Amino acid sequence: MRLSELQYKDIVNLEGKKIGNIIDVKIDQSGKLISLVLEENKKFLRFKSNEGETEIGWDKIQRIGEDVILVKL
Repeated sequence: MRLSELQYKDIVNLEGKKIGNIIDVKIDQSGKLISLVLEENKKFLRFKSNEGETEIGWDKIQRIGEDVILVKL
């Protein structure tokens, strides 16, 4: 799967609430993806930060579907 394919998927939690959109990723020195950086959904206030970004560790990804990425937070 390509990063460009991930960018167009909605990021949702296990309750089905949209968390945000992928705006960047973090990788380690070996090139392994370690987290997704999201622009927050304004309605999802629980993860509000000063910068308007949320980082989701790759270990929190439960499933990648056709339209959504399901995360366990």
